[in-house]
Amino acid sequence: MRFAVIMAGGSGTRLWPLSRQGTPKQLLRLIEGKSLLRIAFERLGDLVPPERVLVCTGAAYADQVAAELPEVPARNILGEPEGRDSLNAVAWPAAVIAARDPDAVIAQVTADQLIEPVAVFTDTLAEAFEVAETDASALVTLGVVPTSAHTGYGYLHRGEAIEGYGHTHRVLEFREKPDLVTASEYLASGEYWWNAGMFVWRASTFLEQLKALHPVTHAAVLDLAAHPGRLAEIFPTLHKTSVDYGIMEPVSAGAGTAHVVAVALPVQWRDVGGYASLAEILTHDAAGNALIGASVRLDSADNVIINTAGDDHLIGLLGCSGLVVVTTAEITMVAPVDSAERIRELVALVRAEAGDKHA
Repeated sequence: MRFAVIMAGGSGTRLWPLSRQGTPKQLLRLIEGKSLLRIAFERLGDLVPPERVLVCTGAAYADQVAAELPEVPARNILGEPEGRDSLNAVAWPAAVIAARDPDAVIAQVTADQLIEPVAVFTDTLAEAFEVAETDASALVTLGVVPTSAHTGYGYLHRGEAIEGYGHTHRVLEFREKPDLVTASEYLASGEYWWNAGMFVWRASTFLEQLKALHPVTHAAVLDLAAHPGRLAEIFPTLHKTSVDYGIMEPVSAGAGTAHVVAVALPVQWRDVGGYASLAEILTHDAAGNALIGASVRLDSADNVIINTAGDDHLIGLLGCSGLVVVTTAEITMVAPVDSAERIRELVALVRAEAGDKHA
């Protein structure tokens, strides 16, 4: 049977102070009154029924996730006691699903992306399911067809087409986030896709690669699936690494017993990781200011202005450009747009000087 796992961990530090420990970015209702998590769930369409959708999230957010997705059974919400990176957010659900259905095929999708048009995404995911169902040795990844020489994404170097499918290719290698010159070369070659961080595979195939490459983790997640009451004991001991570093990159280089293929995803794709990417989807005024909430601007352009402090609070800008200005009921944050990627450093300082309640 087909299953889906929505990866919805992390607090979204780069969207602080909108996103904080108690209100992670995937639960913020910033997009037409919907959260990124809700959008990710609805994007699955009819491909996977709700009873076979699992969500891997932080334990502290489990109740909020359940309220956001009432269609998903409570036992399908897997709350990590602490973050151990994406390999474990993939491996634990794979072991849980394999215990329920040894023949399961799993789609690993994320809760921090916006994808349009949705119909193209569902068609692509359907093809990825078909590839994994047909080829027992395939680890399938989704490759976003690039529209610019973006330096903030990893890339897939694609090889020859897989016969019998319209948009599936072998993956020659994974490439890290490039500089602008290299990204421009990738774009011009037509041989590279953005790495979307979404995958489809048979649970058994993934777990075989995990056993070969990370046997200790493999044994631990099988133990965890069989003994969920040991979560607090076992999970913090798991080796912390990403699924790309831990599985996808070494398998694409010849390790393990599987091979990596990619299905083209020709969509408008945004990874909503920080304020620059969030600004792209917000309403803009004539001066290029991206806006949420009440504000007044005079001789101010190309700012990101977000006001969630309530109806009685107003933000006023005079002679400002290129700023991120965010105010909530408790916190105001101002930063140059060009420095917004350093907000994690600011949050660390906030935690050190003002305490966790503000982080």
